Amino acid sequence: MTEREKLINIWDSIKLRIKNENRDISAVAFDTWIRPLKVGKIENGTVYLLVPPEHAGDGTGINIIKKNYSSLFKVTISESMNNIYEIEFIEEDPSEDYSNDSSNIVMEEEPSAIYQSNLNEKYTFDTFVVGPNNQLAVSAAKAVVERPGLVYNPLFLYGGPGLGKTHLMHAIGASIIKKDPTKIVSYVTSENFTNEVIGYIQKGDIQKLRDKYRSVDVLLLDDVQFIIGKESTQNEFFNSFNELHSQNKAIILSSDKPPKDLEILDERLRSRFEWGLTVDITPPDYETRMAILRQYATNQLGFEVKDEVIQYIASNISSNIRELEGALNKVSARKSLYNEEINVSIAEEAIKDMLKESEPRKITPEIIISEVAKYYEITKEAIISKKRPKNVVYPRQICMYLCRELTDTSFDEIGKAIGGKDHATVMHGYNIIKDDLSTNPSLRDDIEKLKKKIIPGQ
Repeated sequence: MTEREKLINIWDSIKLRIKNENRDISAVAFDTWIRPLKVGKIENGTVYLLVPPEHAGDGTGINIIKKNYSSLFKVTISESMNNIYEIEFIEEDPSEDYSNDSSNIVMEEEPSAIYQSNLNEKYTFDTFVVGPNNQLAVSAAKAVVERPGLVYNPLFLYGGPGLGKTHLMHAIGASIIKKDPTKIVSYVTSENFTNEVIGYIQKGDIQKLRDKYRSVDVLLLDDVQFIIGKESTQNEFFNSFNELHSQNKAIILSSDKPPKDLEILDERLRSRFEWGLTVDITPPDYETRMAILRQYATNQLGFEVKDEVIQYIASNISSNIRELEGALNKVSARKSLYNEEINVSIAEEAIKDMLKESEPRKITPEIIISEVAKYYEITKEAIISKKRPKNVVYPRQICMYLCRELTDTSFDEIGKAIGGKDHATVMHGYNIIKDDLSTNPSLRDDIEKLKKKIIPGQ
């Protein structure tokens, strides 16, 4: 099998992994910029990804994709293919043959059970570093693997972002399949489940969704907090939960909070989430952070990092695993780009911006405008302008709402920051968003995601 054939076979799972591992990618952004991409040729260590003409436009679309997603595709493709690649995005030409050879591409007749389950093969128990912060969660997860559906059903894992909940869920699913390949395992994020519910309702074929999820042996639902406020989604999941639980089918859930702290969650679901075992995963201690960094350096970066560098990162980055790995990636980039010998002073320089972000961040209207602009893929200048295009008005009002909620700034001062708007305009914008939040679950999701970007670590 050629490189291109291998990449084509795992292409859908790569795009899904990028979406699942980067919560700030909205469903709209995924469907617009990532889902349509295709694999072109692989040549001289570069993977050429094809952008359909309707998305490439006059080059603006390609620039958006390159700016926002190039590094994500480079890392994910390189990890999945066990090789280092550069990434180029080019407009698809239907008349051109992008393959490297004249052979026909032969797809695997039967995708693996892991692939069909939406599981990431790299997320296993072997690659999960166990420490005091997650020992109980790992023990419970392994118990579920031994007797799925019969112990800790459901298993509810909770903790902050980047602490390994998703990794552990994938490890459970993969281990169950390895133990019994006949088991039907399905991993899905709450956002994707919600989108499926909406899609099947629009098609008038909701029974297909019910048949899909009620026929599995193991259901893993990630980030369950995102179904809060979505009545149809909660109702479908409630009924599927009951059906699976009554048949002793395993259910594994994750969230950023325990069930009792999930505000406005349907009480029927809250009580069921507490039927089994609820386990929290906390930030790793110093020794565990050291072990995580050593393993990541060996398995992912492929070279040893000096102990003093590992110790420096572990001492200064303590919030979550994702930030630890991100810090080490920044340090290793200096080695690959400049061929520098990595020492503590180099590490200090490489991650200094991350250390600043770990300090309390003073929230200003300017920061809020910047984050909202990036989230909705518009410019800061558009938000503060006097123009009123449809795609800008609502984000502008969101800025007004967040400025009022997250800062001590008055309506007059907010107006000055947002292009000289008057007191009444800002108050009107604030009230529109406040009212919409009570009826619009999608807006609530957007606001929560924006708050996490504006206040790192929230």
